[in-house]
Amino acid sequence: MLKNSGTKTIKTERLILRKFKMSDAKGFYDNVGSDENVTKYVSWHNHENIDVTKKVIEKWISNYKNDYNYNWIIELKDSKEIIGTMTVVHVDYKNKTCEIGYVISSIFWNMGYGTEALKCVINYLIEEGFKTIYAEYQSKNPASGRIMEKAGMKYEATLKNRIIDKTTGEYDDLLSYSLIVDN
Repeated sequence: MLKNSGTKTIKTERLILRKFKMSDAKGFYDNVGSDENVTKYVSWHNHENIDVTKKVIEKWISNYKNDYNYNWIIELKDSKEIIGTMTVVHVDYKNKTCEIGYVISSIFWNMGYGTEALKCVINYLIEEGFKTIYAEYQSKNPASGRIMEKAGMKYEATLKNRIIDKTTGEYDDLLSYSLIVDN
């Protein structure tokens, strides 16, 4: 059985992963929500303005009422600057599986923050009782796959023509990675 502890604060060497607050709106909008490099490979579009960001954060905050909600904002421990998000989606309670989605602001790419955040969330989810944790990335974003590999996930499959690329309008492949907990 899953513990369903929900979004609890997690601290790493350089990061704090915690629940969103309305006061995060400006930092999230500036570094993540309006970053075209980030939204190129995710299902959502750039936030047109900070009001869009505020509405999204308001919804996410209301979802914290449910203990099965896992949605972290990622901030730098030293400066408190917001650099991304880590979210658990597609939870299957019966089979104890879930998918992780994440974004890191492009100004913080190639610094190891994505790997650091993903590793700690994977460990947290294992403690919660999940047996399979998976993630997918668009083939044109191989850096995301490297984050998954560094976090201990293994390549499983290429899902052909599973997503329409927002920039080209053409179909693209998704690559699937997972971490399976041995009993």
